[in-house]
Amino acid sequence: MSSSGPGDVRAAVVIEDDLDIRNLVSAILAQGGFQVTDAATGREGVDVVRQEHPTVVTLDIGLPDIDGYEVLRRIRSTTDCYVIVISGRDDELDILTALQAGADDYVLKPFRPRELRARIDAMLRRPRAGLVAQQPPARSAAPAAAGIPVEDERLESSDTLLRNGVLVVDGEARTASCAGVELPLTKTEFNLLHELMRSNGAVRTKEELVRISRGRDYRGYNFVSRTDERAIEVHIANLRQKLARTKGDPDLIVTVRGVGFRIVPRSATSR
Repeated sequence: MSSSGPGDVRAAVVIEDDLDIRNLVSAILAQGGFQVTDAATGREGVDVVRQEHPTVVTLDIGLPDIDGYEVLRRIRSTTDCYVIVISGRDDELDILTALQAGADDYVLKPFRPRELRARIDAMLRRPRAGLVAQQPPARSAAPAAAGIPVEDERLESSDTLLRNGVLVVDGEARTASCAGVELPLTKTEFNLLHELMRSNGAVRTKEELVRISRGRDYRGYNFVSRTDERAIEVHIANLRQKLARTKGDPDLIVTVRGVGFRIVPRSATSR
């Protein structure tokens, strides 16, 4: 097992019991400039993550000791690193469970090495919540997003601060609050909500939202699979649940059947 120094910002951990896949994923990460540590069991993987403080973790679900979902929960209790689940399970419940437990992405086996590398590169271009929290940017007025028409004056269009009824999304601080209560969003959930808010009620297709979840300047493997679209459906369901739990409006995000999703403009007094 290779290792990297603690605190290395380009460290990665591969948690996978299949030796061939473990070596392949390690090689892909190493080619991307990471110092890679691998682990064949869940418990070992959790220990390695705590020691190495990685930027990226890849995680198999079917591990020989504890399942990957529990590994993911333990990782999430100590770090906000990016986690990609790599699994042969394509059932919607497995995808849902992984994303709800804190995974940033879900890749099906067998996977294309170029696709995995592109997904990792795309994730690294997203701001990390932990870094944003440590270094909050100065507030400044920002012009309205170019090319996006304002369909309702109640839905303000600005990359910095977006309002719709009692929902407020701050693009710079990467925070979202509903009726004054901050929503505990994952990176992907925030990206999707921010994009829907910026769209001013316009429909965004699942394919578009998949690419948003990968990163705006995603330039890698561009295929969007049904699994990718299912993942978006799961993220949207999670957003609705979190809105409901904070006394918000779970119907704020509506499904346009056969197309995608849109935000419904609300007045300042709407729930």
